[in-house]
Amino acid sequence: MTTGVAAPVALSPDTLTVVNGSTFCMSTRNGDMSPQHAQGLFYRDTRILSRWQLTVGGQIPEVLAVTTTDPTGAGILARVLGPGQTSALLVHRARVVGGGMREDLTLRNLTASAVTTSVGLQVGADFAGLFSVKDGRPTARGSASTRAEGDSLAIDWSDGGAPRGVRVSARDGVARDDGLHFAVTVPPRGEWRTSVLVTPSIDGREVPGGSGAARPVGSATTASATPGWQASGVEVASSEPSLQRALVRSCQDLASLRIFDPDHPGEGAVAAGAPWFMALFGRDSLLASYMAMPFDPLLARGTLNALARVQGTKTDVATEEQPGRIVHEARRGADFPLAADGGAAYYGSADATPLFVVVLGELRRWGVAASEGDTLLAHADRALAWIRDYGDRDGDGFVEYQRLTPHGLVNQGWKDSFDGITFADGTVAEAPIALCEVQGYVYAAYLARAELATADGDATAAAAWADAAAALRRAFNERFWLAHRGWFAIGLDHDKRPIDALASNMGHCLWSGIVDDDKAPLVAERLMSPEMFSGWGVRTLATSMGAYNPMSYHNGSVWPHDSALIAGGLMRYGFVAEAQRVATGLLDAATYFDGRLPELICGFDRADYGIPVAYPTSCSPQAWASAVPLHLLTTLLRLRPDLAAGGVRLQPVWPEHLGTVTIANLPLGDVTAHISVDHGRAHTTTKSR
Repeated sequence: MTTGVAAPVALSPDTLTVVNGSTFCMSTRNGDMSPQHAQGLFYRDTRILSRWQLTVGGQIPEVLAVTTTDPTGAGILARVLGPGQTSALLVHRARVVGGGMREDLTLRNLTASAVTTSVGLQVGADFAGLFSVKDGRPTARGSASTRAEGDSLAIDWSDGGAPRGVRVSARDGVARDDGLHFAVTVPPRGEWRTSVLVTPSIDGREVPGGSGAARPVGSATTASATPGWQASGVEVASSEPSLQRALVRSCQDLASLRIFDPDHPGEGAVAAGAPWFMALFGRDSLLASYMAMPFDPLLARGTLNALARVQGTKTDVATEEQPGRIVHEARRGADFPLAADGGAAYYGSADATPLFVVVLGELRRWGVAASEGDTLLAHADRALAWIRDYGDRDGDGFVEYQRLTPHGLVNQGWKDSFDGITFADGTVAEAPIALCEVQGYVYAAYLARAELATADGDATAAAAWADAAAALRRAFNERFWLAHRGWFAIGLDHDKRPIDALASNMGHCLWSGIVDDDKAPLVAERLMSPEMFSGWGVRTLATSMGAYNPMSYHNGSVWPHDSALIAGGLMRYGFVAEAQRVATGLLDAATYFDGRLPELICGFDRADYGIPVAYPTSCSPQAWASAVPLHLLTTLLRLRPDLAAGGVRLQPVWPEHLGTVTIANLPLGDVTAHISVDHGRAHTTTKSR
């Protein structure tokens, strides 16, 4: 997942991040934010708070502990020293984000005498764009003005477009141009409390309810994060504590990563990840919602609808928009380097368009009513037309990519860094490039469309799409297979030469089903070889390749979503032990990150250090990484629905060391299912919805 050409600023190890949809906050562990660092409160890709610094009696409180019960909130416990360097006051900051931010401040007097002191909260806003902050050069076009009125400080910003603003207020506070100030007396063994509310505004209108003013003081949760997963009624539980933690974090993080279109407030889509990618990404959002599909199919429907609303309608070289093309990335901020002239969307993706059709087909399999999918079917057909008219640039039956604008992405598959696609000797491949996994996605899209046609009673269309899939599979296995090496080429380059590096991409081809059965055993063997499998997951590039670097973004690292899809592909072809091994490695890795798998980890072997080594600029939480535990759950249960055909298949190959697992209230068309697996035995019951 790449935006622009500059590398993201590496976040300090003590960075505290809380996120809720299009609002997220980054600070130091003590809760403070500085404009000189990649910190602040961001709303819709704009930094609406750049300075947030608390002092008590002129001192910066010393941090004792930080708690994060869910992704949307955090608690910070600190102390302030009194005479003789004794601990006089405990300071608790309970922060929650959601549209805006609320911070509840509590001072607790630890002494037998009253403490009179001052509390200061320095506040500043530069309204810098997210990308300029991320790249370490925070800039904002326009000017800001400050108004201190009673207990509220208002900061307004204008650049000739829609004005933005932020208001910071607190009971008993006195606003000045530099922030809020409080004169405080804390009784002996007593407490003093207040709530500071941060409310953004756009075009003169404040975001309603964003700061959560109605919730009790001290609350560190947000109501807006709970609908969706919890409201869907699905409950997932495991008797194995580390797996249970991973499943809980997965659900919490996916809930916090939902974003909502103001014109469609009741329908959430999933953003790519925090902190820098809280926006709609075609590929990331689709794959994350696919992996989470069994547990919340409405998240996939919301993602599909959001992408359909920005599907390409015209040809625009500057943004790489083309009719029917699914967007790569859509933003709401003012500084989006991939979109020219202040645009909000960039379309340079080779795989989002076929994945749109794949996810729609999966949505129908999970029993979402046909009437709800009908409105999306026309968008799927437009996506398939893009594959024919634009994706296949030279008419050879394969989808290729080559950027149309100098500021676009050089590589437009999921390995979208500039050096992400290389030959075995390390030479960077030149576009146009036809990636192997993209052909697999197109194959799966053709089959999905055939199934949709069958469900709608259109036998002629079903046969045509099935024939197209079969033809692509034959051509793919002939052109991409490297018999002398025993693996599939990553792709074909601009001269139609096979790009011969051993890489994880071909694992996605197992997942899509495009690999011929006679080639699958060698593919599985290569993926699980010591040069590919690190013990935590499958490396993006084998250790024997010229471009291998365990700390490279795409040339040797391990991406949880990549490995999880590979596990699904291995299971699809009957390589059960191999799939279990990959799944176990990923779940073991999650235990070292408090149950939350990051975007990627370094590709060092498990035997080297005994722990998974974090990648310095990895996003966390990140949508497709957050969905991995759920996807592994359905993979190991071999849970596959086909409600259009009236059935669900459940053939668990659940490892004994993962204990028992239960899924309650799983939506399956007109019924909900309760599934439990214990010692390899499955028990299921259903009831009408």
